[in-house]
Amino acid sequence: MSADLSHRPTGAVRPVDGRRGTVVVTTVASDSHTWNLVFLQLLVEELGYEVINLGPCVPDRVLVDVCREVGPDLVAISSVNGHGHQDGQRVIGALRACAELAATPVVIGGKLGVAGQQSDAAIDELLTAGFDAVFDDASTATRAFSRFVGALPTGRRSPQRTEVVA
Repeated sequence: MSADLSHRPTGAVRPVDGRRGTVVVTTVASDSHTWNLVFLQLLVEELGYEVINLGPCVPDRVLVDVCREVGPDLVAISSVNGHGHQDGQRVIGALRACAELAATPVVIGGKLGVAGQQSDAAIDELLTAGFDAVFDDASTATRAFSRFVGALPTGRRSPQRTEVVA
């Protein structure tokens, strides 16, 4: 399941033994890159989480539906094509509009704009829109992301997770 790159979970989601919880890893709908997701998946798995990797070009509706089904401990959105800032504002609105996902930590990172690193104002826009953290395309982003994930409460959402059987 953790290596699944499809847009929908294809198997059973069971309680994770010895894992800290579940993280959904995805891109925005306009981003077709996969290598960033593979790296992100491996990093999050090393941090002790089960990963559901939705792959590239994930429509907002698919992301919301999967998150409603699995109740992840974190949603990590990665962008490489430079449209992360624009698409991120749309997708966070869709996630936060669902009562079940209103308190789910959601982060975005990568190449969020086409003009290089984002300004403080642009990052504040994403935070104000509802993201819990923004990891812009900086050399320190991986360490900052790892610290953020490491500070997440463990086992907070897992008991509430819905069992999904294919």
